[in-house]
Amino acid sequence: MKTTLDEATFNGLLSRLRDVQEAFVARYPGELAQRQPVHTVYGGAHLFKADTARKLGELALGSLALHAPEPDALAEAIGIDPAIAAPVYARVTEKLKREPVEDFRIDFEDGYGNRPDDEEDRHAEVAALEVAKGMAGGTLPPFLGIRIKPLSGDLGARSIRTLDLFLSALVAKTGGNLPGNFVVTLPKITSPDHVAVLVEVFQSLEKSFGLPALSLRMEFMIETPQVILDPSGQSMLPSILTAARGRCVSAHFGTYDYTAGCSITASLQRMRHPACDFAKHMMQVAYASTGIWLSDGATNIMPVAPYRAAEGKPLSEEQVRENQRVVYAAWRMHADDIRHSLQNGYYQGWDLHPAQLPTRYATVYAFFLQGYKAASQRLENFISKAAQATLVGDVFDDAATGQGLLNFFLRGVNCGALTEDEALKTGITLEELRGRSFLKILKNRRKMT
Repeated sequence: MKTTLDEATFNGLLSRLRDVQEAFVARYPGELAQRQPVHTVYGGAHLFKADTARKLGELALGSLALHAPEPDALAEAIGIDPAIAAPVYARVTEKLKREPVEDFRIDFEDGYGNRPDDEEDRHAEVAALEVAKGMAGGTLPPFLGIRIKPLSGDLGARSIRTLDLFLSALVAKTGGNLPGNFVVTLPKITSPDHVAVLVEVFQSLEKSFGLPALSLRMEFMIETPQVILDPSGQSMLPSILTAARGRCVSAHFGTYDYTAGCSITASLQRMRHPACDFAKHMMQVAYASTGIWLSDGATNIMPVAPYRAAEGKPLSEEQVRENQRVVYAAWRMHADDIRHSLQNGYYQGWDLHPAQLPTRYATVYAFFLQGYKAASQRLENFISKAAQATLVGDVFDDAATGQGLLNFFLRGVNCGALTEDEALKTGITLEELRGRSFLKILKNRRKMT
């Protein structure tokens, strides 16, 4: 058959298309093929110990036993379907015993405050030694990091010094090793230069410590309006990611600094404020398919009972009821915030108190268990027809949704909401589940047919 384009023109056009595709894939590689934690627990650096995660789990179990000793009580408190209360409760209890904290941030910023330089110097070194102790004893959570102070004009020197002292003490004690999934959280970014400076600090420290390139990673705190729209009216979100030069792992939204920066009065600063949704949607658009994990912020109403029994003097019935009312109200707010995050595609958030851990896991687990049946049916039909479009009920699927369905099970299994056996009932194999690629599953299934 006769064509009109000559070979040189045709090949030149194809080369341009390949260049465009390669540039696109480099910028948008898709979701990371590894586990994302469902939360980050922030705690003051002056309080961190090697066994902090275990202690937080014990406190969380104590709160659960005191305020919701039965599955139905927890279901009523946080508003989940009573039909799944028993498995949720059992899995939450097991999780709090086995792995109560998935991610912990040793905080030198808001949770630490401004202290004399010699005191922060000392806490930086002590915290590093506690991390080394936890590494040796296997007591650290699977994800760990520190939050430094902002790299602003008045705090930049203090921030860099703290990071240097912490890492110097850590690698000296561990022989040059870092904890798994270690990150440095950079707060209150107002310029790409803040990120660029931290990259240069990382490079210098890696060279001094003899660490491989890109050993030190960062995560952004998105908590200033200027990052959402810069002075020129453009979003700064893409430019700070470029400035990170492949070192950014995640972006965390800071609810209260952001709402304050938008002049929202303190009484109305909350996770579900429309201003927060706008900023978080901007983050989703800017970082879609970049491999950057997104995390929502924290519920700042703590589930703390107002009355405590004195020795030899038990609480009155009225005080017991008031304690339960206060804790349940804080639990429900926390659970509603988490549900809002999950429904909007934010699978990670902050926790600030051990009594928030039961509601974090219970709400996340209920989300996956409630969606399990429909997702299972859709994925099973997809797998059985190997890339043919299917209609399940009134929901039409095409191959593009297959990875989303697979990710649902990956997230559920990783956090303990679902078992591997439950995921395998969809028809995928354990190898396929752990392979994390729906396209590879389809290719392999095609070869088998």
